[in-house]
Amino acid sequence: MTIEALTARICAFRDARDWQQFHNPKDLAVAIAAEAGELLQHFVWKQPGQLSQVVQDKRAEITDEIADVAILLFELAHNLGIPLDEAMQAKLDRNERRYPADKARGNNLKYNEL
Repeated sequence: MTIEALTARICAFRDARDWQQFHNPKDLAVAIAAEAGELLQHFVWKQPGQLSQVVQDKRAEITDEIADVAILLFELAHNLGIPLDEAMQAKLDRNERRYPADKARGNNLKYNEL
């Protein structure tokens, strides 16, 4: 499914329940942060060696939380008139310039420290 098709399905779900009145930019942003927090809960206090087991054991729950974040993000972008595909492509283009592979490969420095 395309971003547009998924967004249309998200909006149809919302509209069938008359929820748009509750989905202002602030509340959607707060909901994204809350759902991201729920995603993080699966990983809090876990050591690197435990992560693959957590992902295996909690895969369904982690998948649901990722989907919740994405659904809210798609709707927020739609409501603000931001074409998500264009925004993502533009950001990737900027990141490619900020983090040239020959300088960024294998390290975690921020672009202004490369």
